[in-house]
Amino acid sequence: MYLLIFLGLIVVLVVIIIMIRNNIIRHHNASIRAWADVASFERQKVKILDGLQPLVEQYANFEQGTLTQVTELRQNIMKLNINDTDIGRLQQVESLTKQLMQSLNVVVENYPELKANEVYLKMMHEIEQQNQNVGAAITIYNRNVEVFNNYIQIFPNNIINTATTSKKPIRAFRDASVTQNFDYRPNF
Repeated sequence: MYLLIFLGLIVVLVVIIIMIRNNIIRHHNASIRAWADVASFERQKVKILDGLQPLVEQYANFEQGTLTQVTELRQNIMKLNINDTDIGRLQQVESLTKQLMQSLNVVVENYPELKANEVYLKMMHEIEQQNQNVGAAITIYNRNVEVFNNYIQIFPNNIINTATTSKKPIRAFRDASVTQNFDYRPNF
C-alpha cells in the first residue's frame, strides 16, 4: 500500500517536472519567435529603403548626408540576425531610424517638390508604418522575455531549469536614448 502511494507520488512529481520543463521551452521559443518578428519588421524597412535610396540620390548633390544615413541604416538592418538576439544592434538600428526620419523631414522642408512626389510620400508613410510595427513587435518581444525570465527564476522552476535546460534569462530591449530624457528613475 505504502509502495503504491510512494510510486504515485514519484509519478506525479515526474509529470510536474516534465510540465515545468516543457513550459520553460515553450516560453523560450516564444521569445525567440518574438525576436524573429522584430528582425523581420526591421528587414521590411530595407525593402522600403531600397526604393527610397534612388529618390534621395536625385537630391544627393544637396543632401549627401541623408543618402549616407539611408545606406548606413540599411546595412545595420541587414546585420540583424534573426537567430541571435542582439539588443545592442537593434538599439543602434532604432537610433539610426530616428536620425534618418529627422534628416528626411529637413530634406522635405528644403525641397518642396520632393514633398509633392507621391513616391516619396508613400515611402515615408511605409517607413512610419514599419516603425510602428517594430514598436509593437518590440513590446511583444519584451512581454515574452518577461514571462520567460519570470518562469525560469521562480521556485521550483529555477531548480528544474538548472537541472534540465540551463536556460539563461534573456535581456529585454530598452531604448537608452529615450530613458535618458526621463526625470524619473525607478529604484530597481
